[in-house]
Amino acid sequence: MDSQAPADTETAEVLDGVYLTQLAAGERTSVQRFHIEPGATVGEHSHDNEQAGYVVDGTLTLIVDGENVLAPDEPHAAANNGEVPVDGVEVFSPPRVSPPWSED
Repeated sequence: MDSQAPADTETAEVLDGVYLTQLAAGERTSVQRFHIEPGATVGEHSHDNEQAGYVVDGTLTLIVDGENVLAPDEPHAAANNGEVPVDGVEVFSPPRVSPPWSED
């Protein structure tokens, strides 16, 4: 697994108000930090990766056919409907270096 010191990682604005930092990536897993500004959204998308996340600060609304369940290939979206930024960490297996919606 590749790991990096926080000072060596680059943060990219992948959508308006949505920032990702790749923290580590290996052959079977990747870890990234996310920061979502108030009012920012991640549109509906799906991916083969299993995804587990943890919100450290703020409140993130997940949208999955009206339910808060994420599964591989299940179309889902996210929104920061609050007044403060949302910060958290996500783990993907297999690794996800580039989110599918960042290429739209």
